[in-house]
Amino acid sequence: MPAPQLHGVMPYLVSPIGPDGRVMRDVLARLVEHLIGEGVHGLTPLGSTGEFAYLDRSQKAEIIATVVEAARGRVPVIAGIAATTTREAASMAREAQELGADGILAILEAYFPVSDDGVAAYFEAIGAATPLPVCLYTNPNFQRSDISIPVLKRLAASSPTIGYIKDASTNTGRLLSIMNATEGRMKVFAASAHIPACVMLIGGVGWMAGPACIVARQSVELYDLCRRGDWGAAMEKQRPLWAINQVFAKYGLAACIKGALELQGFPVGAPLAPQEPLDEAGRREVRAALEKVGAL
Repeated sequence: MPAPQLHGVMPYLVSPIGPDGRVMRDVLARLVEHLIGEGVHGLTPLGSTGEFAYLDRSQKAEIIATVVEAARGRVPVIAGIAATTTREAASMAREAQELGADGILAILEAYFPVSDDGVAAYFEAIGAATPLPVCLYTNPNFQRSDISIPVLKRLAASSPTIGYIKDASTNTGRLLSIMNATEGRMKVFAASAHIPACVMLIGGVGWMAGPACIVARQSVELYDLCRRGDWGAAMEKQRPLWAINQVFAKYGLAACIKGALELQGFPVGAPLAPQEPLDEAGRREVRAALEKVGAL
């Protein structure tokens, strides 16, 4: 079966974890069902909003398995993989494939600085570990080692499975530089740090972002307008939605999205300690933003 062509709105899922450390599978499955019903084009567990840095490997595997089971093949599941060693990353990519994931979101965790050659080798190993399509993820605000444009150019040429990148640099010009440098071989997804309509205008294929969890229907409507090239209507839709991204950036990633989902009736629990949940002022601000776009 050919690999899926990734595109569209792919929410970064939260990871509902109870006080006992167990995955709340029923809550996660209900969220998956809701998002598919809203028309999303894929699901991305274990991204930043999924608190991958706070989970152990068994929790990560259970989350992937739960999302795959709940999705039932209706949309692709792109599983986040993050490790500090190349060997562990390749092992986790193989495990995600065995669990039924349709693609890999590849993340490099680093404590010491990593050279460009080391960064490239890490992602090449993930690409070689599985035939699944690989989307690179770089977020310089939170990561020790970025993926430079020369490395992206090398990966686009050397690895047939690495064909996508989600770049959360906040620099939209960098996205166009990536497209130019890789001559279209590296498809670009926007992050919540970018204005999605603008990324679509310059040639992006969609967005992977936490806010899509809480404004899924509105995000799909925006994507459809962009695909049709109706940029005037797209910007009318984009302007109020940008307030969601601004709130998202103001508060902790998981705290904001989990707090919003709680307001929407999904008991996903609090962010994993030592992160803190939204305070009352944050809840009021999130509630107001959701009400303004008709998501509450």
